[in-house]
Amino acid sequence: MTRRGMLIIDRGSREREASEELENICEMIQAGGRYASVRFCFLEVVPPYIDDGIAACLKDGLDTLTIVPYFLYPGKKTKNAVTDVMRMQADTDVKFRVTKQMSMHPAMVEIVESRITAALEEGGVDLPREKVDVMIVGHGSVDPNAKRSLDYVVNALAPSYRNVSRCWLEIEQPDIAAGVATCERDDPEVLVIVFYFLHEGAHVKLDVNADLKPALERSSIRRALLTKHIGADDRMVNLVLERAKEVEDAD
Repeated sequence: MTRRGMLIIDRGSREREASEELENICEMIQAGGRYASVRFCFLEVVPPYIDDGIAACLKDGLDTLTIVPYFLYPGKKTKNAVTDVMRMQADTDVKFRVTKQMSMHPAMVEIVESRITAALEEGGVDLPREKVDVMIVGHGSVDPNAKRSLDYVVNALAPSYRNVSRCWLEIEQPDIAAGVATCERDDPEVLVIVFYFLHEGAHVKLDVNADLKPALERSSIRRALLTKHIGADDRMVNLVLERAKEVEDAD
């Protein structure tokens, strides 16, 4: 019987919440019984790094190792992670399989939809969807595929809401201030702002709000609700498993 392992590669964050969410995801996947071991590592910022993660997995007596780039965008960070992993394939008989990242999939639309719904319920807003405006805040990337990945979510949600737009924390335009200004021109009755980030790291805790709060205070927007980030959602676990199955069944 083949002894499978899984290694999830995340970008990396100094915030403990990121590691806790990854630990929860690994535990949920391992509980399914398909994998002998499920671990995570980081591309940068803090250990365990990719070399550490691969070394730990190879000590688990595996026949195959499915490696999951746990990124929302198919950009430079994802490519770097794959390059680092495949460099190590030559040094072991364990077969490596690398999945797609977590983008351009209906599950991401479902998760964002659920975050919007939760924000409206918690805010006591009882409006039909066609009267609700939505702005999704992403990280930003120099890779054009990042824009396409977030546009996939925006375009899927657009038929259900009055307006759906997106903006970026850094690197790309429109930035958060410009995104809020665009929403203000549409005069929303309520604006739901989606934090399109995997973890509750520094970006969610500090950086987005540092730009968002003053932009909202300057605007005439009557009511703005903020969503939870993506986090350790069951649908993310299912998406990781689906991505893994795609490459495992391809042999």
